[in-house]
This record gives sequence, C-alpha cells and structure tokens, in this order.
Amino acid sequence: MDRTAVAVIADIVDSRKIADRRSVQAEIVAAFSGVNSLLPGVQNLHPTVGDEFQALYSTVPAALEATLLARLALPEGIDCRFGMGLGAVSEVGQGSAGPVQDGAAWWLAREAIDEAHDREKSRTPSLRGWFREAAGDAALEPAVNAYLLARDHIVGSMKGRARRLTFGALCGLRQDQLAAQEGITQSAVSQALRRSGGASLIAAIDELGLTP
Repeated sequence: MDRTAVAVIADIVDSRKIADRRSVQAEIVAAFSGVNSLLPGVQNLHPTVGDEFQALYSTVPAALEATLLARLALPEGIDCRFGMGLGAVSEVGQGSAGPVQDGAAWWLAREAIDEAHDREKSRTPSLRGWFREAAGDAALEPAVNAYLLARDHIVGSMKGRARRLTFGALCGLRQDQLAAQEGITQSAVSQALRRSGGASLIAAIDELGLTP
C-alpha cells in the first residue's frame, strides 16, 4: 500500500578521507540513535550501505527537525549531508532486512542529496541539506530550501560547545542544566545561544511545533 512520507537519505561528508571509518561509523550510529529516541520516525535513521543512512518521516517538519538534531548531535569534526523527498512510498517486496521500498519519495531524496552535494562543492559550501517534493506545491520546495540554506550556514559556523548547547536546549534541558554540563554560568549559556545563532534555530523549530 502506498503512503505519502518524507524519505531521507544521508551520507558522510568526505568519508573517503576518514582514516578510521569503523570508529567514525560507530560514533555516527550512536549520535543518530539519540536522535531516534528524541524524535522517532516512521523508520528511524539507520545505516544502509557504505557511508549512507536512511529514514522515513510522516511530515516535512519532522524531517527538518530530525536532520537538524542529527547534525547537532554529531561529534565535532564529523558531518553528514541530507537529501529529503516528499512523495509516495511503496513496498515492492521483502528483503532479508525487511520490506523493500520504492517510490517518488526515495527518488526525490536521491535527487536532493545529489543537489546538496553539487551546491556544497560550488556556490554554497556550508549547505548540507536539500529538499524535493512531488505534491505540486509551488511554494513548499523553495521555502524549505531557503530555510535549509540559512540553517546550514548557522550550524556550519558553530563551534562544538554551541552545537551541544543548541542540541541540549532542543532536548528540553534548562539553561542552568546546560551550564552545569559545560561548567559555565547560565548567563554564558544564554550569550552563547544568541551569538552562535542557536537561539534562532530553536525559535525556528518552535515555529514548526515539534520540539521534543
């Protein structure tokens, strides 16, 4: 039976340059497992083949929040790019790991991650995500991609502490709890979130209405 969903394909940035792929793979899986606990998908983020991961979400806002959490959760120095496709998902058979899926959502997610890669290598090096849709909504695709361009620029400019603080705030931790974790004052947490753009990322997720 077909369903409409957002397919997500992720891959590791510069995976061929990583000396210890086994260790990095374990770190990414652990980070994504935390994201899955916070924001479960129709299918959670999971490794597939090579340096790729896949997931399936019921809505565009859920996919956007999950991919933001995923980037923020990654260890410093490791990054992933994400292609998202909104469309039909069909089960076309059974494989050793479960149902085999196909459909426009997956085709579009593949197009989107290829586009993200091309743009990253040319005019927007901070870009790590792109979105395609098959619903015929003329406003949706450009609006989501405009958000992704701004979001990825902010995340790409963040230092490790700012990412941890933003991730923690999105998980629902109070500023005094974040301060205790980092060994800094609550005022320093507030300033770091404002200066890094983390507060703006949190406000944008609040607008989507899905913060865990």
